[in-house]
Amino acid sequence: MLKFITRMQIARRLLLAFLLTAVIPGIVISVLGLTFFKAQTERSQIIRTNISAFKSATTAGTYLPDLNALLITTYLEQYQSHPLVEKNQLATNLQHIQETTRLFDNEANNYQQNYELLTSPGMRTTYTILTRHHLDPGLPAQQQRDLELVLHTSWPAYQAAQDQVLEAIDKKASNTLVHDLVAQANLAYLPLENEWDEITNIAEKTSIRMVTTNTTQTNQIIFLTLVAFFGTIIMVTAIGYIAYRSITVPLHQLALLTRRIARGDTKARATITTRDEIYLVALSMNTMLDNIVELMQEARFQRDQLQGQVEKLIGEVSGIGEGDLRVQAEVDDNALGILGDSFNYMIEELGSLVVRVKMVANRVTSSTKTILGSMTQLVETDSNQLQQIAIASEEVEQMAASSRNVAERSQVLFDVARIARQDAQIGREAVEQALEEISRINYNVQSTAGKVHSLGDHSREIDEVIEVIASIAHQTNRLALDSAIQAAMAGDNGKGFGAVAADIRRLAERTKDQANVITRIVRSIREEIGTLAISMQETEKEAIAGTRLTQEASMALESIFTAVEHQAKEIEQINRMVAQQLKSSSAVSRIMQNVASTTRQSSSSTRNASQYVERLAQQVEQLRASVEAFKLRDDHIYQVPTTNMNLEWGMESESILTASGSFRAVSATLRPLQDNNGTSHSGIYFAPPESTDDYSAYPVSPSQEIQKSGEDWQHIPQSEQWRTAHKEG
Repeated sequence: MLKFITRMQIARRLLLAFLLTAVIPGIVISVLGLTFFKAQTERSQIIRTNISAFKSATTAGTYLPDLNALLITTYLEQYQSHPLVEKNQLATNLQHIQETTRLFDNEANNYQQNYELLTSPGMRTTYTILTRHHLDPGLPAQQQRDLELVLHTSWPAYQAAQDQVLEAIDKKASNTLVHDLVAQANLAYLPLENEWDEITNIAEKTSIRMVTTNTTQTNQIIFLTLVAFFGTIIMVTAIGYIAYRSITVPLHQLALLTRRIARGDTKARATITTRDEIYLVALSMNTMLDNIVELMQEARFQRDQLQGQVEKLIGEVSGIGEGDLRVQAEVDDNALGILGDSFNYMIEELGSLVVRVKMVANRVTSSTKTILGSMTQLVETDSNQLQQIAIASEEVEQMAASSRNVAERSQVLFDVARIARQDAQIGREAVEQALEEISRINYNVQSTAGKVHSLGDHSREIDEVIEVIASIAHQTNRLALDSAIQAAMAGDNGKGFGAVAADIRRLAERTKDQANVITRIVRSIREEIGTLAISMQETEKEAIAGTRLTQEASMALESIFTAVEHQAKEIEQINRMVAQQLKSSSAVSRIMQNVASTTRQSSSSTRNASQYVERLAQQVEQLRASVEAFKLRDDHIYQVPTTNMNLEWGMESESILTASGSFRAVSATLRPLQDNNGTSHSGIYFAPPESTDDYSAYPVSPSQEIQKSGEDWQHIPQSEQWRTAHKEG
């Protein structure tokens, strides 16, 4: 199986894995759905059947009380309440009894036929569930016994007793006989009702057991769903693992191969037995390794050959490091021929550079001396300027100090004016408060005077009331005297009244005395109220005079406050002007300090530049001494460009690529010209042979090199471009 999978293409392998992982869960879900739907339908049918059985038992149970009640009602109507009931009413009751009897008989037989657990086909599933799950297995037998007892014993006995009662009523039997028959019918009704209630309870229990069983079956379905879910996950995981292993194992082998190649093991080869894309990659890698081994052997041979040529070239040009520019490398027809000619060209250019450095050093020495003199004169000028700036700065500092003194004095004056304004404001507020208090006192005095006048009026009213009381007391005294006289005239019969008249007379005299005392007190109060009224009038006049004086003082303080306010504003304006003058003086002082600092920095920079120029002269002298260490050939004429030797300040020199200012060809095929005596003339070379390709023995510009390299790069295969870029990176 695994070999069959590994011989498939990776795309087909992954497609097969995806199809299996999609189809298997779909099949499992479909089977579970059908099973659940079937179980749900069966459970619904069982529940509906048991509910119908319970409804049928309940319906039949309702007929029995109605039947017994109709029988008793018929008896009572005939023998208790209305002895002479119409025949139509009796016939109606008999018809109802017969109809109810028929309904119960039909419902009971229907229940036995359709809902008996042991015999009914519709209840076979319910019976199976009860016995399978051991859910009260005695219910079916008990239901059968109760039905047999009701239908064959209790119900026929009750029907017989009922028929006897109805027959006795119809024959107009005596009340005692009918009463006994009704009692027998009731005795037959009680076991019938109890037995049918038991049947109803069995139907209810069966329905409850079915609902409980449905919950258990639901748990079983959930368990099966979980088992199917985890089984599907395991199966899908196994399929994914097989597909993963069929791809990753060969890739791991290729990764190990690349690690061995990275460690330098050129004998490593891929051993993959599959026939997929990874096998093609491994085959290509094996072929690539064979080619790499061949290239390495060829490169090793070329390296050994090139190393010998390099050692020979190094021996020829080793004197350059010691300053000997008289050496010359041999130019051969090999890979290092152009390198030897380049060394010769470099030596010639280096000699020209040495000559040029000597000439430039001499000119720099003379220029340095001229610049040094100018710098010295500039330093002296900066020193004089610094002295003048220092004098001006002192004058500005004195002016700034004077401005600060004026500012301090004006600030003190401003503070004094501000304090005076605050004091004036406080005085004005105090006068306003005093004016308000005096006004409040005047108001209180006027109010008190009014109350005093009102009190005098009330005292006069009290005096009048007391006079009335005194008059009443006088009249009462006279009336008591008359009563005493009349009592004395009456003799013994008027003694009691005489005593009362004497008491009234004493009370009247006492009232008169108290009224006189109150009169004296009220008159004294009236005199004091009059004196108080006069004092209050004088106080009111003084309060009015004090209010007028306070208003005049307030107006005077307002004038003073206005003058102080104006004075404070003027002093504040003077203070701002002095502060502005102080800022201007400070700004001028800072400017003078900045100018002095700038001048000092310029002088310091000039001195530093002078020192740099001196050091530059020393370094140029050292450069010239260092250049003297190079040894030049006496038989060679060095070319030095003069285009940028006589440049003035501000002129730009031309950018040249060589020290001599001229180019010559660099090639392994160029050799110095020799005469007939074998003497070589350096600087004169044979021209290279003409060629039809793009080769040129003369240097090219950088832009031409870039364009040429870009055109050549386009003709290189993509794999070679990647290898070249990888090596360069």
